[in-house]
Amino acid sequence: MTHTIIRLPAVLAGTGLSRSTIYLRIAQGVFTHPVSLGARAVGWPVNEVTAINAARIAGKSEAQMRGLVQELESARKVAV
Repeated sequence: MTHTIIRLPAVLAGTGLSRSTIYLRIAQGVFTHPVSLGARAVGWPVNEVTAINAARIAGKSEAQMRGLVQELESARKVAV
């Protein structure tokens, strides 16, 4: 399994969303939190962005999206 982390410009390009919408969705629990890359840098695991995009395309509800986000963020702790 590849653990590629992408920065915000790639997330914006991959989702078609704006920066403010990404952070709004994080606050709503329907997008994963970024991971820290250093003192002033964050990114997202590419597999999480891909899973979120696939769920949106499949028409998942907000509740289903929240469940997916919880699963993805829980898997981070296990992957180490």
